[in-house]
Amino acid sequence: MPTLSTIPRTEVREAIEPLVRSGEHPAPVGVIDLAAFDYNAQQMSTRAGGLPIRVASKSVRSVSALRRALEHDGYHGILAYSVPEALHLVAEGFRDIVVAYPSVNRRALRELASSAAARDTVTVMVDSIELLDLLPSPLRVAIDIDCTLHLPGIVVGPRRSPIREPEQVTVLAQEILRRGHRLVGLMAYEGQVASVADGLPGPVGAVKRWLRSRSMVDLAPRRRACVAAAREVADIEFVNGGGTGSLQESAAEGTLTELAAGSGFYTPAIFDDFTDINHKAAAFFVCQVSRVPAPGWATVNSGGWIASGPPAKDRVPVPVWPQGLSYSTTEGAGEVQTPLRGASLKVEDPVWFRHAKAGEMTENVDRLLAVGEGCVEHWDTYRGQGWTLR
Repeated sequence: MPTLSTIPRTEVREAIEPLVRSGEHPAPVGVIDLAAFDYNAQQMSTRAGGLPIRVASKSVRSVSALRRALEHDGYHGILAYSVPEALHLVAEGFRDIVVAYPSVNRRALRELASSAAARDTVTVMVDSIELLDLLPSPLRVAIDIDCTLHLPGIVVGPRRSPIREPEQVTVLAQEILRRGHRLVGLMAYEGQVASVADGLPGPVGAVKRWLRSRSMVDLAPRRRACVAAAREVADIEFVNGGGTGSLQESAAEGTLTELAAGSGFYTPAIFDDFTDINHKAAAFFVCQVSRVPAPGWATVNSGGWIASGPPAKDRVPVPVWPQGLSYSTTEGAGEVQTPLRGASLKVEDPVWFRHAKAGEMTENVDRLLAVGEGCVEHWDTYRGQGWTLR
C-alpha cells in the first residue's frame, strides 16, 4: 500500500478534482505538487554534498518546471537530450546547456553552428571520431566516458560510450583540438548505480547493493585517470556524472565537479525502493472512470503509459488514489482503457496514478497543473509547446 509520501495530498486532490469533474481540464491530466517538488529539490541539493547539480531536462520536459528547478540554490545549467531541444531552450532564454547524448542530426548541428548565441552556450557530446566528422564548424565539445561495470561474461550498466580508458580519452581529446573545437568537459554517468534500487529485500536486493558498491569501487580510479588525461590536453570546465539515485555516492568519489538530476524533482515510482531518497511524490496523472463493468471494478479511459526499459512490473503506472486499486491480470494498463479493481467507484470519478518514470509522463499531456498554496499554475509541457525529444 502506498505510504503518505506517495499518495496525492488532500489539498492537491481538492484543487484538481473539481477542475476535472467540471470538464475545465478534462482527464487525463498531469499534476505537480509544488510543495513536494520544492522539497525534493532541497533534498537533492543536500545529498549532493556541495556540488552543483545540472538539471536533466529530459526528466522534466517543461520549461516552467525547468525554471522553477533552477530557482533553487545548488542548481545551475541544463543537461539536455538533443541538439534541437537545446536550441529550443536557448530560444527560451536558457544558457549553459550540455547535450548529454551524441547527435547525428546534421540539420540541427548546422543550425547550432550558425547561431552565435547557441554556439557560446551549448556543448555537444562526442565519443568517436565519426561524430566529429558531423560537426560543421568549431563548437564546444565534451567527451562521454563509459562507466559500465565489466564482470566475467557480463557488462552491467547502460551501453553508451566506447571511450573507456585514459589513452582513448587522450586520442579523442587531441583530435577535438586539432579540428578547432573547444574541449570543455567530460561526462561520466554511472547508470547502474543511479538507476538501480538498493532497498529491495532478499537475494535480489543483496545482489543489486553489491553491484552498486562494486561499480563505484571499480569506476573511481578509472574515471580519475580519464579526467587527468583530458586535463593534460585541454582546460576542462566541468566533469559531470551521477543521477538522482546516486548523488551522495557520486559526490563522495571526488572526481566530479558537478552532478546531474532531473527525475528527483518529480520522484516517480521507480525510486520507491531507494533507501537514501527521502523524497515525496510530486508528479501524478489523473484519469476518469468511464464505466463500471462489474461490482468492485471500474474502468478508466487511458492510463497505459508504460515506461521505457526492460518490460517488467516496475515499468507500469501505479494507481495510488483511491487506495487499494489493482490491475486486471488479463488486461493490465491499457492505451485506451484500464480496468481496475478494489474500490467502489462510479462513472466520472477521478483515479490518480504515478508514472514509473519522470519525464515520460509529459509525452501524454499538453500541460501540467501545478498546485501551490491557494493556486493552480498551468505549466506547458514540451508537447504542449509543439516540441518533441527528437
